[in-house]
Amino acid sequence: MPVLYIANKNYSSWSLRPWFALTVASYPFEERLVRFVAGGSRQTFRAFSPTGTVPCLVDGDTVIWDSLAIVEYAAETQPHIWPADRDARAWARSAAAEMHSGFSALRARCSMTIGLRIRPHGIDEALARDIARVDALWSEGPARFGGPYLAGPEPTAVDAFFAPVVFRVQTYGLKLSEPASAYQRHMLAHPAMRAWEADALAEDFRDPDHERENATLGVVTQDLRTGADP
Repeated sequence: MPVLYIANKNYSSWSLRPWFALTVASYPFEERLVRFVAGGSRQTFRAFSPTGTVPCLVDGDTVIWDSLAIVEYAAETQPHIWPADRDARAWARSAAAEMHSGFSALRARCSMTIGLRIRPHGIDEALARDIARVDALWSEGPARFGGPYLAGPEPTAVDAFFAPVVFRVQTYGLKLSEPASAYQRHMLAHPAMRAWEADALAEDFRDPDHERENATLGVVTQDLRTGADP
């Protein structure tokens, strides 16, 4: 059975993407979580990933070390990972690719940390542009393809690529229009997202590098993780 290597669920946005896509598509895989290492994890992750990064799918002698490549590999045997409708599939692939390569301000200023609630120090112009673009996509997709997911009635790979942003909106209290907020609420209620979130909150490991980064991004107002001070 293919093995999907991921890192800590509280922090690892890249791990969530293929995990969600493969899970909702019922693609058979074994999940193997390897913790981040203080000071840098590349050497540890090189035991299974040629780039020393996660996620990484190992299927026998075949190694796929990029989240989008993992999704496309799985889609060769599970084509419903992408929407069946050609127009919806084209839109979904475009939006997923945009997320895969863009939104640098959102990534930098709103790092994924599922168990915290953080009040950002401020929303600069670059971050505001990224948030507005997320809002536009989350409003357009469901309206164009019938919703409640981005490309139709069932979650597909494009939802997987925006799944970490769904958690980021929750963590940082980012403001969205009602159509985009409705999509975010629907995603948070999905069983796969609820399972990932529960596992993230149950983790008792704290990565010092991520924790230091979180402290610079805003004021931590709540810590919902196991072992956190009440």
